[in-house]
Amino acid sequence: MAYDLYYWPMIPGRGEYPRLVLEAAGVAYRDVARLPESEGGGIAAMQAFIGGKTGHLPPFAPPFLVDGDLVVSQAAEICILVGERHGLAPKGEAERLFARSIALTTADLVAEAHDVHHPLGVGLYYEDQTDAARERALGFREERLPKFLGWYERILTRNPAGSGYLVGDAMSYADLGVFQTMAGLRYAFPRRMKTLAPDYPRIAALVERVAAAPRIAAYLASDRRMAFNEDGIFRHYPELDAD
Repeated sequence: MAYDLYYWPMIPGRGEYPRLVLEAAGVAYRDVARLPESEGGGIAAMQAFIGGKTGHLPPFAPPFLVDGDLVVSQAAEICILVGERHGLAPKGEAERLFARSIALTTADLVAEAHDVHHPLGVGLYYEDQTDAARERALGFREERLPKFLGWYERILTRNPAGSGYLVGDAMSYADLGVFQTMAGLRYAFPRRMKTLAPDYPRIAALVERVAAAPRIAAYLASDRRMAFNEDGIFRHYPELDAD
């Protein structure tokens, strides 16, 4: 039986994180909100779950994953579940727990990236908070980005396996999360990320390694891979970027 993944069909957003793990694992899944309503898809099907109309415990918001009677929400939690079930997680307890901490920290970074363009409130348009966004962007570019990227780089340097992955000797959901986040940051802040790139060669190598994984490469070349846009988490506003 296939997993059912629910997320907004018009943006990659947080839904792309579990989507990458499902693709890398090679497991069957339906991207329900992208399906026509005649096939049980569409936004209405997703909202029925959120509204508690399906008999399941209602998730707060997408993304969420349905497997029979099981409903799992939060992007990082879905990635952990699928990764640990399908061979995209370390085997030892200490490494498994550390991989989880990486995924949760990546979720923190994603939230901070979103708050750059919406620092005052998600209910306001970007145009209503541009001054605050400029101020938030400065701190994010100068302080927060190096802090997060430096942590990933140190992990890659100190991985005892020397594999070029974050944890253990093989690709995990933690690597896929960093891959997607780097793609988003390069889209949203191309000038700043170009300036920072020489300081983080191991992250760059990890991104290339993940992109070259056969299932990921096939997915990236397919029409299932959605481009970033100015409605999602990672948005490119030139006035928020700088070297």
